[in-house]
Amino acid sequence: MDLNNIIVLAIIATSVATFISRFLGAVTSERVDANSKLFDWFNLVAYSTLAALLSRIIIFPAGVLADAELIVRLLVLVCCIFIFIIMKKNLVIPTIFSAILLSVLTSI
Repeated sequence: MDLNNIIVLAIIATSVATFISRFLGAVTSERVDANSKLFDWFNLVAYSTLAALLSRIIIFPAGVLADAELIVRLLVLVCCIFIFIIMKKNLVIPTIFSAILLSVLTSI
């Protein structure tokens, strides 16, 4: 089996897995109470997974971000969280600011 066939099979397999989980979620969504403990648990698992991924990106970066020092990455993170809170949970401004601040601090 050549590389192109493997890539196509991987795309098909991940697409099927994604659509099956979305379909099952849509079918069972009417029976799940949004205020239930189970719903809260899934919400907490999703947020903790996101926090773990972001922590991994900041602490063990790959690619171009690995060129920046850890202290610079942490400084940008703290500044962006502060801006996020001040701007009443607006995601656009801290995202743009983080890119600008990271590029300025790494070029010094």
